[in-house]
Amino acid sequence: MTRSHIPGIIAMALIVLASNILVQFLFGNWLTWGAFTYPLAFLVTDLMNRLYGPSAARQVVFAGFIVGVFCSLVGTQIHGEFGPLVTLRIAIGSGLAFLTAQLLDVAIFDKMRSGVWWRAPLASTLIGASIDTGLFFSIAFSGAFTFIDPTNDVSWAGEMLPLLGSGPVAPLWVSLAVADWMVKIALALIALIPFRLIVLRFREKSTLT
Repeated sequence: MTRSHIPGIIAMALIVLASNILVQFLFGNWLTWGAFTYPLAFLVTDLMNRLYGPSAARQVVFAGFIVGVFCSLVGTQIHGEFGPLVTLRIAIGSGLAFLTAQLLDVAIFDKMRSGVWWRAPLASTLIGASIDTGLFFSIAFSGAFTFIDPTNDVSWAGEMLPLLGSGPVAPLWVSLAVADWMVKIALALIALIPFRLIVLRFREKSTLT
């Protein structure tokens, strides 16, 4: 790790920490406030990959993972109205989803880095975010993974309801996953603007020095 990597590590740590706190607060029927901060992790990973390479990006990912594990450990010790804020399934789903999706993002970005400037960050984030959402919500709430923590009752997540309130009938957790995925995709498109501006600014400074 070099000094130039520290801002990325700090940014990732703050995003993971903020998201773990904000996920406790609902936004509408299908989302939490954490859904709007967590996708910024992909922006940080892609910026580090573009500016310093895949090795630096992976360092930032592992730093974020460590912070996430710490947050999960703390969350298991805090009890809310319905039990611990973080259950074993949520902890496993969160950690596995983050690490898998972020490392996949790094690999895809690196493979596509020589193409048009927007292709690598967009493709890597869209694929990574989709994997992240699928892994987390299925592990944390799907009935298929009850064996991970049989004592944790997540039957509420399996309630059959219209998708996002108006679509075909599906388990509640599927609506939560789709809403989360839609936010990630929207923010992936919006994040192309700061990604481009930061990269151009970095190159201008490098040229001047």
